[in-house]
Amino acid sequence: MVQKYQSPVRVYKYPFELVMAAYEKRFPTCPEIPVFLGSEILHESRSDDGAIHIIERSCKLNVDAPRLLKKIAGVEYVFFIQKNTVNWKERTLRIEAHNETFANRVVVLETCSYSVHPENEEWTCFEQSASLDIKSFFGFESTVEKIAMKQYTSNIKRGKEVIEHYLKELISQGITFIPRWTPPPVCGQKDERTPAGGHDADDVPLESGAPGTTKEQTGSSCPPAEAVSPDADKLDADYIERYLGQLTPMQESCLIRLRQWLQEMHKGKIPKDEHILRFLRARDFNIDKAREMLCQSLSWRKQYQVDYILQSWRPPALLDEYYTGGWHYQDKDGRPLYILRLGQMDTKGLVKALGEESLLRHVLSINEEGQKRCEENTNTFGRPITSWTCLVDLEGLNMRHLWRPGVKALLRIIEVVEDNYPETLGRLLIVRAPRVFPVLWTLVSPFINENTRQKFLIYSGNNYQGPGGLVDYVDKDVIPDFLGGDCMCTVPEGGLVPKSLYQTEEEPENSDHIRLWTETIYHSASVLRGAPHEIVVEILEGESVITWDFDILKGDVVFSLFHSKRAPETNHKEATLPSTSAAGDNVQLIDKAWVLGVDYSRMESPLVCREGESIQGSHVTRWPGFYILQWKMHGPLPCSGTSLPRVDDVLASLQVSSHKCKLIYYYEVLASKDFSSQVSRGSCIH
Repeated sequence: MVQKYQSPVRVYKYPFELVMAAYEKRFPTCPEIPVFLGSEILHESRSDDGAIHIIERSCKLNVDAPRLLKKIAGVEYVFFIQKNTVNWKERTLRIEAHNETFANRVVVLETCSYSVHPENEEWTCFEQSASLDIKSFFGFESTVEKIAMKQYTSNIKRGKEVIEHYLKELISQGITFIPRWTPPPVCGQKDERTPAGGHDADDVPLESGAPGTTKEQTGSSCPPAEAVSPDADKLDADYIERYLGQLTPMQESCLIRLRQWLQEMHKGKIPKDEHILRFLRARDFNIDKAREMLCQSLSWRKQYQVDYILQSWRPPALLDEYYTGGWHYQDKDGRPLYILRLGQMDTKGLVKALGEESLLRHVLSINEEGQKRCEENTNTFGRPITSWTCLVDLEGLNMRHLWRPGVKALLRIIEVVEDNYPETLGRLLIVRAPRVFPVLWTLVSPFINENTRQKFLIYSGNNYQGPGGLVDYVDKDVIPDFLGGDCMCTVPEGGLVPKSLYQTEEEPENSDHIRLWTETIYHSASVLRGAPHEIVVEILEGESVITWDFDILKGDVVFSLFHSKRAPETNHKEATLPSTSAAGDNVQLIDKAWVLGVDYSRMESPLVCREGESIQGSHVTRWPGFYILQWKMHGPLPCSGTSLPRVDDVLASLQVSSHKCKLIYYYEVLASKDFSSQVSRGSCIH
């Protein structure tokens, strides 16, 4: 595999001619670079006007490799051929180098360039690129590759330090100005100008002490207010350090190469540098893996118009009241701080009232807002801030938060965030974790990236108070009042979502956006007199567990579970009442001709479910076949003998005589080994 390196643009705040004088001091030997043992000129030429100067050298290097490897290779030193082409007229230097030693086994190519800064002609830019291709090396290909890359990267930044060292040496000698190249005078014309350049830097007349040529004026005459890239398509090293943070040379190279690939190949909006860097970090700077992950995310963003979510998304009023999360200043490192009072949130009620689509869009808007706040804090605090801190308060967390559909929705949201917002979470502080928390953590943690899990800090009880707690990460005057701090926090306190707000119909198509959540967890259904609603679950083999969770939103129904060896046929029915139209969310499966006990059998006793009740249950299957879940309208029981019907039954019959019952339901099939059967019911269950 060919290893490649591409440097950012490094800027010397000195004129090109002065930088060239410093560069030539590296030859023929350079004590500042121990690996460089010396060089000799193989060929040298100049153009007639002196503007072009070409020097070809043989450079001797001492590679820091194991003695055994050197002995096997039969060499003590490595030789490179370096060709330097300086154009004094254009003020550029191009350096091309390749290895002479082991050229048939290893191919090393390097290209460097010095040029004038496009925005300040008194500054000089430097770029460097290289490639390493080890074809064969006595079976030590991997070892040689590691040694070569380690040595190369360790000397990259050293190169800039050496130039700066010789620049300071020149300035200490009083050399602060070197005239630019000028064309030679026309024959017979007296030249009264400043002595021309166009010679080797060591031969150029160096003047000092001239007015306006002090170090301060030459080296920093027009400093910009902030780091500016010398080219819109290139990255400046100072810009990287200021806005993206400290990166190793190879990390810088990965960022630049992936960015270049996007500029050349990606048709669409190019993501910001900090966004590209997050994907590289998420894949340990493996360019191929990061590129694949980033391209999938960019396609996802385009398909669902995520770039515009902050402008288009307006949270429903219900979210503003019952979603217990919000932004709250920043932590000690300047990261935006997001507070989530998860223990006070009615996750079940929010899912049932809003649907998964709204919750997912809200979470995405939070992540988009987080990235925006990171950029703002980077400018405010003058240092790179690329992630945020989340403070999660679990007081109030109990078994209702482990409600399976809610956990399923949470896992789906985590999956979307992990795939599209990697490395945005800098730290997660979990406080007041109750005894039930390990159960939730066991369910959720396998879906969280290992790098992300390492950022979690968990405090049980009141351990978050005092040294070693929140005060280590959040300023005392920012800690929320509900955690014992002095800062008033505007995050909603939440509470139970009223069942009257639960959705009773499938969410209608929204013309403003494409659905992010193509499969809803909850389905709605209508139950009419003479038209029960039924769903079928096919069990192929072995023991399985059918689980269900439903809420009766209107009317009273009877729930039953049946088994049949025959596959039922789906049949959408109309209501028997003349005033009712076709029930699009009502499905019947049990044929009128089927006989109970012959064509199908009852697996669970009928359960009367009253309006407003929440029902959760499960059934361990014994045989393969088709299991039918049925909800039918509840009516008065038939009378026997001379007994009169009960008053409650008569009133119930009158209540539903002209109305259909409504419910929302969820079901799932699990392997029996993964499930502990449990049934719970009651209107107090959420």
